Amino acid sequence: MRKSKAVSALSLVAGSALLLTACSGGGDSGNTDKNGSSNDVKQMAVGKAESGDLFKLAEAPAWDGTITVGIDDGYSAYNNQTPDTNTSYNNYISTAILSGTLKLDGNNKVLLNNDVFDSWTVTSKDPQVITYKIKPNVKWSDGAPYDCKDLYLAWLSQSGKAKGPDGKAAFNAVSTNGYSLIDKAVCKDNLTFETTYSTPYLDYKGIFNAPAIMPAHILEAKTGIADITKLEPTGDPAQLKKAGDFWTGEWKGFKADIMPSSGPYKITSFDANQKSVVLEKNPQWIGAKGGPAKIVVRTMEDTKAMATALQNGEIDVAASTQPDATAAGTMKSLAPQGVTYGSAPQLTYEHLDMNYKRMFKDKDLRKAFMESVNRKEIVDKLLKPVQSDAEPLNSINFFQGEPGYTDLYSSKAGLGPEAAAKTLTDAGWTKGPDGIFAKNGVRASFTIAHNQNARRTQTVEIIISQAKAAGIEVKDNTDANFLKGGRLAAGDYDVALFGWSAQPFKAEQRTIYISKDKGGDQNYQGLSDPKIDESFDRAVKATDEQQKVKDYQEADKAIADQYATLPLFATPSMWAFKGIDRVYMQSYDGVLWNAGEWAQKK
Repeated sequence: MRKSKAVSALSLVAGSALLLTACSGGGDSGNTDKNGSSNDVKQMAVGKAESGDLFKLAEAPAWDGTITVGIDDGYSAYNNQTPDTNTSYNNYISTAILSGTLKLDGNNKVLLNNDVFDSWTVTSKDPQVITYKIKPNVKWSDGAPYDCKDLYLAWLSQSGKAKGPDGKAAFNAVSTNGYSLIDKAVCKDNLTFETTYSTPYLDYKGIFNAPAIMPAHILEAKTGIADITKLEPTGDPAQLKKAGDFWTGEWKGFKADIMPSSGPYKITSFDANQKSVVLEKNPQWIGAKGGPAKIVVRTMEDTKAMATALQNGEIDVAASTQPDATAAGTMKSLAPQGVTYGSAPQLTYEHLDMNYKRMFKDKDLRKAFMESVNRKEIVDKLLKPVQSDAEPLNSINFFQGEPGYTDLYSSKAGLGPEAAAKTLTDAGWTKGPDGIFAKNGVRASFTIAHNQNARRTQTVEIIISQAKAAGIEVKDNTDANFLKGGRLAAGDYDVALFGWSAQPFKAEQRTIYISKDKGGDQNYQGLSDPKIDESFDRAVKATDEQQKVKDYQEADKAIADQYATLPLFATPSMWAFKGIDRVYMQSYDGVLWNAGEWAQKK
């Protein structure tokens, strides 16, 4: 499932190979790659006990200490699968406290979470049937069994098939992608879960991941539903609504009695005002028992302040999905203090979405605005100090270096103020005495909304100047809660500046760009085009890899031809740490994906 990054983005597929490597210990500042990362960071992208396609936390020495981690934005919800909670920053916590079928290493390799699951097996191809086997004796932190009920609830809540008495979805899931294709889900026994698909779905490993699996026993206890597996999507609407209301509304913030852990750590406290979360070891965890005894995660929206906090010893790990040149410089300079710096491409892209429900229903205005935005200036000024080979991204479905990547935007964006002005003039817009174009009493004036983020503010400042030269007025609309307060999901913006981040499954892109009535759960801008819908539909159902790439390319081109969204760049991460043997910032799950095997550096 794709997630918006409250300070960064939600992203895509396993793109080009990671460029970087990590911690060589010492302070040899010359032992770095071209972006300043320690040149052995790359080895840290692999779990210590990772083997083949299986991930298990490695045994690590007992560590009674406390590690403090700084991230860009804060935790807000235990259930990260609703429209008003779905951010990467909740996921960065979920990866340590919840367990699912999937683990991703730093190379975005898809691995079975072998601490909790024995297998995920295609037991039939026609129809497609996937069978999941849970390990015996897996428990939630409150002692309740982690079993088939939990996976069944994940399907029921996100299938889009369960309706309340009013005929509307009983569960307000941010996306039904993948789950909606499952016709039948059955618990064969407490540890065996079987799903039958209506159509082939090659990206099945991307669903039933950690944040998707909530504790069914808690929902049952709080709603009076005796057995969630007996409640089918076509069942009693009143019961479905009761389950949906709890699932959607009650797992916000942190309440210890209803938010147990199924991962190596559990939340023990959450301070919404200070935006900090405290994690401690889950005593019921079935896997390796290592890692620091306590992890404090602090929100530090100012990346420069985060770097300074690392320098001053206030935090042990600085983990930012928001590249910042000054902060990167500070982190790189700390090698003599034993600090290791890393930067790596993420499966994340920064972009501008234009809202079809407002003035951008006018395609000529979308076209002119895109022509006025010089992305190279943005990348050169804001990104290259962090990633020296950064360049504008010219695709929505593919990253640079990935099979299928085609440049679709260099001919559309950054063509200059004269080209943009001509597009508006030819479409009947007239420049007013204030130098701004207008048509039918509507001025070419709008805001770009984004969360509180210094680099995004700088991006908008550059665009304001570029657009003004073309006769377009752009204003900055900074809202700290833009991505997690419901505005984005409600389509409450003219232009939205944010990012998308996802697992290495291209099917996750579909839900953002297909029509709302076709399953576009995360299509907040109101885009609707049959070419896009049909291309994605073919791609998701394709069983031939070459045909699948071709269909995603066709969807990519159809999006570009709509002038609907302008990709700016693939967003690199940057992180630094000290006192720990190895830390790698995973593109989708952040730095805590393997915190249970961190060891104290000696």
